[in-house]
Amino acid sequence: MLEKLAQIEKTYEELTEQISSPEIMSDMKAYAKAMKQHRTLGEIVEKYREVKKLNEDLQGAKDLLSLADDDEMREMANLEIAEIEDRLPAAEEDLKMLLLPKDPNDEKNVILEIRAGTGGDEATLFAAEILRMYTRYAERQGWRMDILEMTDTGVGGIKDATAVIEGDNVYSKMRFESGVHRVQRVPQTETQGRIHTSAITVAILPEAEEVDVQINQNDLRIDTFCSSGPGGQSVNTTYSAVRITHLPTGVVVSMQDEKSQIKNREKAMRVLRARLQEIEEQKQHDAQSAERKSMVGSGDRSEKIRTYNFKENRVTDHRIGMTVHQLDLVMEGQLDEFIEALRTHYQTEKLKAEAVAA
Repeated sequence: MLEKLAQIEKTYEELTEQISSPEIMSDMKAYAKAMKQHRTLGEIVEKYREVKKLNEDLQGAKDLLSLADDDEMREMANLEIAEIEDRLPAAEEDLKMLLLPKDPNDEKNVILEIRAGTGGDEATLFAAEILRMYTRYAERQGWRMDILEMTDTGVGGIKDATAVIEGDNVYSKMRFESGVHRVQRVPQTETQGRIHTSAITVAILPEAEEVDVQINQNDLRIDTFCSSGPGGQSVNTTYSAVRITHLPTGVVVSMQDEKSQIKNREKAMRVLRARLQEIEEQKQHDAQSAERKSMVGSGDRSEKIRTYNFKENRVTDHRIGMTVHQLDLVMEGQLDEFIEALRTHYQTEKLKAEAVAA
């Protein structure tokens, strides 16, 4: 492992020189690729240097202890040894985590899909709130979020919504949001004060590039129609809305938010590529049952992952048994506590699987 880390450090130093050279700065594509690799290795190198420094300091303190000829010097050396030995295991564990193979999708943008499930109007209202929650979270992360398609109910709720979220490491942070999100609260229309349970589904799909998913144009049926507003009212008289059907899989994507048929088609193809990649990855996951068992949940949309209880101001993630009594802050997009806990849990499980395999 030490040889591997030394090589990573050498590559990082070479990249540091490379990205400051005029030659690479004139080639934006090569520059972006080098910067991306530099950022990825930078975190590992920083932690590696921290571990090296701790080990050097530990050896220095032990040498000082062996040479010390008075009690004060020995006490100082013992205190330093105790402090370093307290910090070193955590730093070494962090380094091991950073060396784990990364998901190839981690740095990709995502397609976010939200659909109201059981619960009628209450489910559609909750779907709208969850969409707002992710919008706030994206803002906090400095990401860009664009709504591609949304069907509202006219009462403040949404039946479904599709959005693209673009930024750094979006999929790595959002990947565990896929599944059923359940809400428990007293609806405004409830006169008896009874708590109702409703549910929505969330899907997080890594956005697929054209090189990731090859789509044969002969496999597509493309229909155009007039866009319509809430209640079926016509919002324009041109055939700008697009429905694309992928005949081999039966996947259908409709898009009508843009006035331009070309733009609607581009958006629909982005979503279609993501869905087709998800189907392909699901096949691979099914063939790798051991890997699936090491994951925090399967990411399946039918799996209940989180419950939001408004009466008790409580949010519970069922996969890791984590409960936070700050639902109001979570709904404002403060999801970091859950997301970091899920990522850490997943990485720990993967580390255990790697140890067993070794």
